[in-house]
Amino acid sequence: MIQGNPVVSHTETARKVFANLRWVICGLLFYATTVNYMDRLVLGILKPTIQHDLGWTDGDYGRVTAAFQLGYAIMMPIAGRLIDWIGLRFGYPLAVFIWSLSSMAHAFAGNAFQFSIARLGLGLGEAANFPAAIKTVADWFPRRERALATGIFNSGSNIGAVLAPLAVPFVVLRFGWHAAFVFTGMLSMSWVFVWLLFYREPESNPRLSKQELELIRSDVDKSAAEQKIPYLQILAKPAAWAFILGKFMTDPVWWFYLFWLPGFLSVKYGVDLIHLGPPLIVIYVCADFGSIGGGWLSSAFLKRGWSAGSARKTAMLICALCVVSVVFVPLAKGNLWLTVALISIAASAHQGWSANIYTIASDCFPRPGIGSIVGLGGLGGALGGFFVQLAVGWWLDFSHKAYGPLFVVAGCMYLLALLVIQLLIPNYEKQMV
Repeated sequence: MIQGNPVVSHTETARKVFANLRWVICGLLFYATTVNYMDRLVLGILKPTIQHDLGWTDGDYGRVTAAFQLGYAIMMPIAGRLIDWIGLRFGYPLAVFIWSLSSMAHAFAGNAFQFSIARLGLGLGEAANFPAAIKTVADWFPRRERALATGIFNSGSNIGAVLAPLAVPFVVLRFGWHAAFVFTGMLSMSWVFVWLLFYREPESNPRLSKQELELIRSDVDKSAAEQKIPYLQILAKPAAWAFILGKFMTDPVWWFYLFWLPGFLSVKYGVDLIHLGPPLIVIYVCADFGSIGGGWLSSAFLKRGWSAGSARKTAMLICALCVVSVVFVPLAKGNLWLTVALISIAASAHQGWSANIYTIASDCFPRPGIGSIVGLGGLGGALGGFFVQLAVGWWLDFSHKAYGPLFVVAGCMYLLALLVIQLLIPNYEKQMV
């Protein structure tokens, strides 16, 4: 339950104190995450249009999207530490400023190389969003409310994935595809100004009541004072490699959906920009349910008395089996909504898998090491995505747009990843802290 503030004093009212200010801050995190995903999805939605206008091959497009993954991979393991050094008030908006400018720079790019430079900047900036948002939650919420706050701001990723295919065609049909990048970039830039004007640390924020500050600090995390665990010490544990390799093998499938689905639907089903919204919305709304359902599943097993290892791995096995549905996409010839249904099941299962693979980090590493191992996992997933983007572009050019084998590979990766995880940590409980 979200707790309200006690009675606010006259002095605090004069200072324009906000009731439940921490949830206003959470709203800003939600907005940042929403526009984060809108910015990264614009290019995928416009892939058929830009390819037609600029004469790109799929290989060209693959190299452009790989540049984003490279920027994301470079920044992911160090973003959190940079935010710690600069501070949230200026570090977070600096990251958003970089990705906003990079998003708008797409509008002025005239060839694949220039798009790649803009895409690299977008990846460098966007990689900092989740570390910064998670740090903000830790600073602004007592421990018992952090999961809810994280769930609220994280839902912005799926909201962004739903809003982008609705807003982008509307802008493009009226102002052209260049304007779509400027539009989403300006949305992100507006966040920068609001944050700089509004945000202060809890102890120095004049809009925060004394009572709410006491609530926020009511269970100060003593482990926050502990020293960070060196990367070499983290990498010495098999659980670290299970997490990193699991992300390396499965994150690229999600990136494949994000960046290549609009092109696939255009090529195979003739879905144009105007009609692209409904299929993508169905897929990403289903992914939302999968994210919640996957986390609920392992929790339900734990409540039944299962061991943590059995609960996590069984939930991941169920998700991995559901992902296999996407293997049958090539057999759904001519049936758009059957194809959407199969991809929706797989996307939903990916999010359920993702919710559970993150528990390897929280189960097997002490709190001071969680940020580092999550960053290393993000690096693994982004590097996998980098290579896959290049490979997909090359394959589609070589095979004359044969998407079928790509879906087969996507459907098998989770079972292979689970096998790797099982081989690395057969006794899950021994890895737990």
